[in-house]
Amino acid sequence: MKEQTSDRKPFFYDITLRDGNQALPKPWNTQEKKIVFQRLLELGVQGVEVGFSGASDMDFEACAALSAIAPDNVVISGLARAVERDIRKVAEAIAEAPQQRIHTFIATSPFNMANVLRKPPEDVARIAVEAVTLAWEYMKPRGGEVQFSAEHFGDCAENLSFVIDTFQKVVAAGATVINLPNTVERTRPFAFVEMVREVVRALPDHVTVAVHCHNDLGMATATTVESYFAGATQLEVCLNGLGERAGNTSLYEVAAALHNCGVKVPLDMTKFYPTAIKVSEMANVPIFEKAPLIGADAMAHRSGIHQDGATKTKDMSKGAYRPIDPVLIGREGAERWGFTSQSGKTAVYEILTSAGWPVTIEEATTLQPLLKSMSEEQGELPVPVILKTYETYLEQAEGPFQLIEFERIASGVVEKFRIRFVKNGEEQEIIGVGDGPIDACVNGLKECGETLELTHYEQIALDEDSEGASAKAMTTIRIRRPGQTESVLCRGVDTDTRRANVKAIFNGLNKLSVGQC
Repeated sequence: MKEQTSDRKPFFYDITLRDGNQALPKPWNTQEKKIVFQRLLELGVQGVEVGFSGASDMDFEACAALSAIAPDNVVISGLARAVERDIRKVAEAIAEAPQQRIHTFIATSPFNMANVLRKPPEDVARIAVEAVTLAWEYMKPRGGEVQFSAEHFGDCAENLSFVIDTFQKVVAAGATVINLPNTVERTRPFAFVEMVREVVRALPDHVTVAVHCHNDLGMATATTVESYFAGATQLEVCLNGLGERAGNTSLYEVAAALHNCGVKVPLDMTKFYPTAIKVSEMANVPIFEKAPLIGADAMAHRSGIHQDGATKTKDMSKGAYRPIDPVLIGREGAERWGFTSQSGKTAVYEILTSAGWPVTIEEATTLQPLLKSMSEEQGELPVPVILKTYETYLEQAEGPFQLIEFERIASGVVEKFRIRFVKNGEEQEIIGVGDGPIDACVNGLKECGETLELTHYEQIALDEDSEGASAKAMTTIRIRRPGQTESVLCRGVDTDTRRANVKAIFNGLNKLSVGQC
């Protein structure tokens, strides 16, 4: 019955405040835990393990404080070893929570029973039943629950029948949630998942099976997701994948994977990314740039092949080279193109247009070899470098014309401009009169035999670069010779809008002179 997923909603049980917190170099105090707790409530998790109240007075205080502000629709749980003191401490700490759960555990793997607990299996089973019985005595009058974990369940393949027998006994004693921890990840996910499947089949339908996977080999997400499809309902997860050693299963990754599989995820996924950033700051644990979904590079494209596919599908809900629409996890605009020696014209086009700089694919194609050469020496090129290179490229259009000076010398109904330039190595000066710099420049150029027709004009303000340089204007025009049907596209960039216009005309003159139509 539990293996059918269509009518089984995953139960997200967050352990950031316990497993995640205990692994931090500086664990959070009560006020800090409240901030994280509020983030968890905003995400919509159904259960929160608020701490290990028996660990210290500070942890007890935090557990009690969070329980006092817990909403009615969230299960509040505390961890306890299978000893009377720990169980009592949890019962006291979570007493004000509307929905309460005591989570007790003991190791059941042959290795740990022999070398850590140093007890025979029959004693371990007895201790487990006694702990659950005591916990249920606290929880039953309050309408609460008891969760039992077989620590190191992932190492229990050789004594699984004993473990299942112990589960059946603790269920009879009052446990309604049975948790299967992969306390240290050592083997392939499906070996663990097959054990989960056996436990699911062996327990009554009213029992919730949970999985709690660590990421020692980097497969915690896969193990957790596949365990859900094997019948586990409660998924124990952690913000940012925090936890002992290599961490615990990441909440974001499991939720996104289930979403992609068509499972209805009962979380506000749009809050994933801002939550990740906040938790990283609070934990003082940087997010690895390659971290799935939330890393700085998680949706970056540098290969020309990937960039081409990403560009062609960037406006689709499913992208050629991304796992999920970044908008779904609060990362609108996260998909980005970086330029390296492996990148193509598509990257040039996307980077420039994303920065608000107009460019055609033909211009990007011309610019790409220059940028590639630069990148072979420098590595990935920062956006300001690409913008500056593009601007320089526009100013150095090959041809016989070179603008030297442009100056307005009279204004009024009509304007007059002095323009000095070089044509075929010879310096010339013209006076242009007209309605603005474009008209005046075109009129003035007729004096030296250069007759032009303007077929298109636009000017935009460019975004300031990352170094805070003065805003610039880009003029885009199309000009042609009289009698021609084809025009040339030409641009000019300058902090002075009038000079940008004149630069565009001279760039166009050079293109016409060398036959670029």
